[in-house]
Amino acid sequence: MKKTIVAIVITSCLSGGFSLFGQADTTQMNAKAEIPEVNSFTTPPMVPVSMEFCGKKIDLTRYDMYERFDRELSAMCYMHSSSITLIKRANRFFPVIDPILRQMGIPEDMKYLAVIESSLNVRAVSSVKAGGLWQFMPATGDMYGLEVNDSIDERYHVEKSTVAACKMLKDLYAQFKDWASVAAAYNIGTTRIRAELGRQLGQSALDLYLVEETSRYVFRILAAKAFFENPYKYGFAIKANQLYKPIRCREVLVNTTVDNLYKFATENKTTFLQIKDFNPWLRGRSIPNTEGKLYKIRVPLSEDLYYTGDNLIPYSKNWVK
Repeated sequence: MKKTIVAIVITSCLSGGFSLFGQADTTQMNAKAEIPEVNSFTTPPMVPVSMEFCGKKIDLTRYDMYERFDRELSAMCYMHSSSITLIKRANRFFPVIDPILRQMGIPEDMKYLAVIESSLNVRAVSSVKAGGLWQFMPATGDMYGLEVNDSIDERYHVEKSTVAACKMLKDLYAQFKDWASVAAAYNIGTTRIRAELGRQLGQSALDLYLVEETSRYVFRILAAKAFFENPYKYGFAIKANQLYKPIRCREVLVNTTVDNLYKFATENKTTFLQIKDFNPWLRGRSIPNTEGKLYKIRVPLSEDLYYTGDNLIPYSKNWVK
């Protein structure tokens, strides 16, 4: 009997499954578990000590500044398909947006506000009906000179909405004298930021206790700037011919009613699809125009419609490798 018991104990121990006390021996199991099932590793991006935004140095060493920026930069770096699409779209839209910002006296860093607002999707519409690259509400768009109705909605007009955004940003800066506070006010409203600066005795929106969306908002813009300035640093190796190319258009001037945009497209040797793609501010299938307003309708040049493998010149050399 004694020999039998010893044999059973030895057999159990040699099997590596149980100890003398009947408990699982996890030494070998843990050793095996330490081998990763996925043979790749994820490294969080480094947070810089500081960065410049709209000509002002922002210190990122304070715990809250560090952690808020870290969260947004990590999100930007690891939402791979979305972040790649942002770079691709920027190659088409930044050449339009940047000159308008310069002409209107707005820091070029504010273009990243459009990146966060709409992901550079000119057709973007929010749950509260804000629309376009700059996400204007209908009343705000009208306030800044945009035509907004069921047929024409210039919130979706890239140039005109950018001019309107510059006017609004100028008005906000006149009140706050701080571009970070301007960005926060663009998100949550002038009244709220002014009230919180007074209530909390703050100098900048970066120092305020705000609702999470607005608290994150400015840091999303900062993270976008860091990412766009050097995508390769964060693991994005994009080739120039993978960017979305700008497509040249000719303009057709219209100052009367257009009853049928399908027919208009055919007469101008294009398609209704392309009329809508290059004029997203046209919201219907016709243009009622009883007041004789002048509209410029873009018709794409046929030679620019195709990706032919030709070398594409990137808007920023930092975007490609």
